[in-house]
Amino acid sequence: MSDWRSLLQPDSPLAEVLPGYQPRAEQQVMAEAVAQAIDERSHLVVEAGTGTGKTFAYLIPVLLSGVKVLVSTGTRNLQDQLFHRDLPLLCGLVGRPVRIALLKGRSNYLCRHRLSLEVAAPPLPGFERSRQRALGRIVRWSETTESGDIAEVDSVADNDPIWQSVTSTRENCLGQDCPEFRRCHVLLARREAQAADVVVVNHHLLLADMALREEGFGELLPGAQAVILDEAHQFPDVAAQFFGTRFGSRVVLSLVRDAELEFTRAGLLDASGRSQLAELESAVGAISLTLTGLGDRIEWSRLPDAALEATEELAIALENVAARYDDPSIEEAAVRQCGRRAVEAAARLRTLLAYDESLGLQWVDNAARYFSFEFTPFEVADRLKAQTQERPCAWVHTSATLAIGQQFGHYIQRVGADSARTLQIASPFDYSTQSRLYLPPNMPDPSDRGFTRALIDAALPLLRAAGGRAFLLFTSHRALGEAAQLLREAMDGDDPFPLLIQGDMPRDTLVKRFREIGHAVLLGTSSFWEGVDVRGPALSIVVIDKLPFASPDDPLLKARLEGLRRTGRNGFAEHQIPQAVLTLKQGVGRLIRDPADFGVVMIGDPRLRSRSYGRSFLASLPPMPVTTQVDEAVAFLRHHLAGLNE
Repeated sequence: MSDWRSLLQPDSPLAEVLPGYQPRAEQQVMAEAVAQAIDERSHLVVEAGTGTGKTFAYLIPVLLSGVKVLVSTGTRNLQDQLFHRDLPLLCGLVGRPVRIALLKGRSNYLCRHRLSLEVAAPPLPGFERSRQRALGRIVRWSETTESGDIAEVDSVADNDPIWQSVTSTRENCLGQDCPEFRRCHVLLARREAQAADVVVVNHHLLLADMALREEGFGELLPGAQAVILDEAHQFPDVAAQFFGTRFGSRVVLSLVRDAELEFTRAGLLDASGRSQLAELESAVGAISLTLTGLGDRIEWSRLPDAALEATEELAIALENVAARYDDPSIEEAAVRQCGRRAVEAAARLRTLLAYDESLGLQWVDNAARYFSFEFTPFEVADRLKAQTQERPCAWVHTSATLAIGQQFGHYIQRVGADSARTLQIASPFDYSTQSRLYLPPNMPDPSDRGFTRALIDAALPLLRAAGGRAFLLFTSHRALGEAAQLLREAMDGDDPFPLLIQGDMPRDTLVKRFREIGHAVLLGTSSFWEGVDVRGPALSIVVIDKLPFASPDDPLLKARLEGLRRTGRNGFAEHQIPQAVLTLKQGVGRLIRDPADFGVVMIGDPRLRSRSYGRSFLASLPPMPVTTQVDEAVAFLRHHLAGLNE
């Protein structure tokens, strides 16, 4: 597979379709490694620094390989970018026909049958006007869409509850018994994927396929000869969720609503049936009541006896519904499907109640309007290793943040990729001239009540020198709120730069506004640490408050630490530090996104220099010159900003 080289040379046809295209040695090194891995059906883990051009470095060998390839991403945004922009551009240049397909999870596609049920259902109390308005927009769109991908509907928010009613789940799908089966958007998307040479999926869907494959129902992996995992740093945590078990109250309440509609339509909803469905709702309410005041995350051992008793009553209520409606003699397929859903829900709940605590962590996610029982395994590496070794398939893991310093051991251990070749490719950017790392002196301990005030005091000279142009990234919402208030007070009615605060509007809207304004200050938490790309002088400062250690209450973290403890290993050294290093690399990576970018990263956490583990963090960051002098950081900014006007 040598033709990829001709597409990454100075006279490449890429230069005709990509303004400013320049060949990069780093990109060519990665492309060669990916091509070799696909040829040999081997495993490759490659960290490609910002600016490498890793997307084209793997897509070009993929398109020229002649084999079926799955490209899996960590986010739907990148999934859409690959399918709608990058792949069409490259497919026209490779000189051979390549069939591509986009496949998302079931919940991303309109279900025509459930839409018809929603149209026929009476409006929900309190939601009539807004819900009916959104429903009307979806109905109009449904008449013209070919893909059924709900991302096409800009006028209805992604998180609008209406989508739960007009999309399907594995539990409520009627399959071949559905009256809309032949026009099913999910079915059509899967057929396209099975016939394609390159299929773009996301980690959630890939792992769902891997989990189903264990039961003999996987649809994607059996035909693939290579799998590319982009944004691979997210893969281990997604895997931990998928190889766990979950039972949520929404599953029961959705079942009750669907059952009422389907049983009524079939003329089977008598007084006894109504009573059984009411018992389901009552049991869910009883569980919610016992969880009140116990917090957002509740360890299983802290559950009161009343919660366990109410959970047992819910299991019995589900089994009663299952016994009545999971009956082959019932002619209506939708009614039987509701019965099967009750069977599966009861079985999953019984499984959770009977889990062996030596295998993983059990806990409850207790939100304002719903709850879910969760089981997270201590370790998923063995299961991932078994899946990837089962067939001769190339696996390529890539991200800008996979290594700690120059070592890949942490990531490889988490995904079970013991035999993988590793490759670290440095960014082609000149960090020595484009950037500075400012570590303000005399900062208090991060646990000090005055830490956020000290952080803002230290950042203000930079913000004033640049006239804004900054991301302020925080490890908690509390610190973000305090910082926003402190900035408003510091400006004292003056408005030298607009403030954009996470939560005031959707993330993508905030980033768009940030680019348009050109000198704003954006305050955000975890969702802004990665996947945000702002090029040019609009972003010249990135301020990070603390080293991003995960919350000790996070159940995924607890499960991982307990698994390490049980094998006699040090969870802080082997997991918490490496994970925080990778997250910090992501945050710092927001600054320099282009060869013409410049700016200052400021990290307020004094532990970078006062603790021995601080060296691991500093060694993993790009080679930015370090300063503790605010005057030097300010002068650097003023020098580069002045150059913009020359």
